[in-house]
Amino acid sequence: MFKCMALLRKRADISKEQFIAYYENNHSVLIRKLLPGIIDYRSNFIDMDGAFLFPDASPIDFDVITEIWLEDRAAYDRFIAASSDPDIARQIAEDEEHLFERGASRMVVVEERQWTKPAGRSQ
Repeated sequence: MFKCMALLRKRADISKEQFIAYYENNHSVLIRKLLPGIIDYRSNFIDMDGAFLFPDASPIDFDVITEIWLEDRAAYDRFIAASSDPDIARQIAEDEEHLFERGASRMVVVEERQWTKPAGRSQ
């Protein structure tokens, strides 16, 4: 599996509830419809209540972390190529105007690793 993650900031003039509702009911549906090869798509909405930040840490400047899984790097390359198609790019940009501060968007490729047992335990 191949994974990328997007860190996205909501528009300042919409509430968290409006943001989540539009994201879940419109944006994620559009992305999964337009872009090929998505195996899994998850949205992790930031909740700062109870967050822990070190005193010198940079401020959290995003509202959702989106995880997108594809089959492999070739599938990711097709996904990126499709997002560059002028018609698809236009549809995505028009939709993003409803909820994101687009200039703050970031997407990275990640190597996910999972630890199945707690550290320090032998069983």
